[in-house]
Amino acid sequence: MWALIGGSGFENFEEFEVLEELNTETPFGPASSGLKRVKLGNQEIIFLSRHGAHHELLPSEINYRANIYALKQHGAKAVLSVSAIGSLAKEYKPGDMVIPFQYIDRTKSLRESSFFGGGLIGHVSLAKPVSHTLIEQVRPIAQDVDFDIHFGGTYICIEGPYFSTKAESNYYRQIGATVIGMTNFPEYGLAREAGLSYLPCCFVTDYDCWDDSIAHVTVEEVIKVMKTNNAKAFSFAKRVVCLKDPWASCEASSSGMKAGLFMPMEAIPAEKKKWVEVLLK
Repeated sequence: MWALIGGSGFENFEEFEVLEELNTETPFGPASSGLKRVKLGNQEIIFLSRHGAHHELLPSEINYRANIYALKQHGAKAVLSVSAIGSLAKEYKPGDMVIPFQYIDRTKSLRESSFFGGGLIGHVSLAKPVSHTLIEQVRPIAQDVDFDIHFGGTYICIEGPYFSTKAESNYYRQIGATVIGMTNFPEYGLAREAGLSYLPCCFVTDYDCWDDSIAHVTVEEVIKVMKTNNAKAFSFAKRVVCLKDPWASCEASSSGMKAGLFMPMEAIPAEKKKWVEVLLK
């Protein structure tokens, strides 16, 4: 089953048919509000509003571990992550969608970013943080939509809630970042640990502040772009979830905690075993 995580501007999609409100309680505290099983087209999926049903959580306040665990617990096999981003490249214009292949983490250690720790020892490779198997399967869909989709590039994740300074924005460009956001880390890493394939669908709302030739965008303008991006995301997601078991040959299920656990099950602390078993499924 697909899980769809909706970010800023994607807290709700009007055409969802809600089938069931789901329990948000996890061993890591509550997941974001707005967790439910819905029908998207003819497909049942799990939907989670990343910032909460009413956008009540800052990026740093999101319980990423609880969110990913809840999705896994309720039967997700892959995550379609939808978020709003700023552009660090002229060719990525407002209204475009970007599927980045790489990430740079510039958060400030305020977020719980791994299921490992506290006596649970392991390491997971994030050399290829997104699922290229999924990417290849969705490429044909990009030909059927009426907006531009860019494959590749690097998403730099900053802490927020501030946007970057001009000096930072130019620095991020110099180190190879092409888009900027506040929420994909540690989401993609936790998804990998949990054995969930991760497909980021990032919608550009504005250019970051690096280019003096572009007028700095207002909040009102960003919200206007977000509304049109919402319809685009729904249209794209509707096509993606119709793919038949696209995660079947993905690397995530075999390269997460299953491969990265550095200790035998009998050595895992008793209070962790139950939820570890959920992540190992």
